[in-house]
Amino acid sequence: MGVDDPLRYRGKRVLVTGAASGMGAAAARILVELGAEVIGVDIKPGEVPLAAELRVDLRDRGAIDAAVAELEGPLDSVFSCAGLPGPPFSELDTMLVNFVGARHLIESLVPRLGPGSSIGCISSAAAVGWQDHLPTVLEFLEAGGFDEQRAWLEANEDRWAFSGYLFSKLVIDAWVGWRGAELIRQGIRLNCINPGPTETPMMPAFHALAGKELVDSAVGPIGRYATPEEQAWPLVLLNSERMSYVAGEVLWTDGGFQGALVTGRQRGFGS
Repeated sequence: MGVDDPLRYRGKRVLVTGAASGMGAAAARILVELGAEVIGVDIKPGEVPLAAELRVDLRDRGAIDAAVAELEGPLDSVFSCAGLPGPPFSELDTMLVNFVGARHLIESLVPRLGPGSSIGCISSAAAVGWQDHLPTVLEFLEAGGFDEQRAWLEANEDRWAFSGYLFSKLVIDAWVGWRGAELIRQGIRLNCINPGPTETPMMPAFHALAGKELVDSAVGPIGRYATPEEQAWPLVLLNSERMSYVAGEVLWTDGGFQGALVTGRQRGFGS
């Protein structure tokens, strides 16, 4: 494998959640083109020509367990791209899909991942400042598995239900460092990307909930929204063998938003 296969996905077996649309579909399409055997996981069918498709509702632990039981053989990479934007979905459903169910699926697949394998998740630039929420986030992460985390969410709504979407992204960023420190000792790399505003099917929901002006304020100095492909490529690279020394990291794919915000140079979209 040389320059004709620079990311070394040819012949690899990968699983992509959220493969029917948005960044997940873009990642799945890229991986197919790179020669990987791609297994798609989604609640609905998509248009990418996949090796196999599994219908899974990440709010349902039984559905996740059934899909894992149906899946045979080892995996080289997992791409966790499924997500909900919050309203019109409930805050609890958003948390279950964006993290609790996603985490349960990933942890169920860890035994199929060997040394040199990788897990890549999609978080969000909305998680800026996630470190400030560590006491609550770590308490949640330490609650246990799917059932225990759901019980924690139901018992502590006043601490997270201001936004299931935002809390899920704070949790993902923290979990990547928290769990990544353990997984890398098994030779499994866990990382995530933090995209800025991206033209996906979820964007109208973000505009309706927060207002287009607020969403636009999170556009970095690059001055435009990203395409799904512009987010999928960094995730594909992050999960590739070429990033073998990168573990437990958050990659900001936000058009310069994070750096400009920290240094006082962020002015907002169109200003």
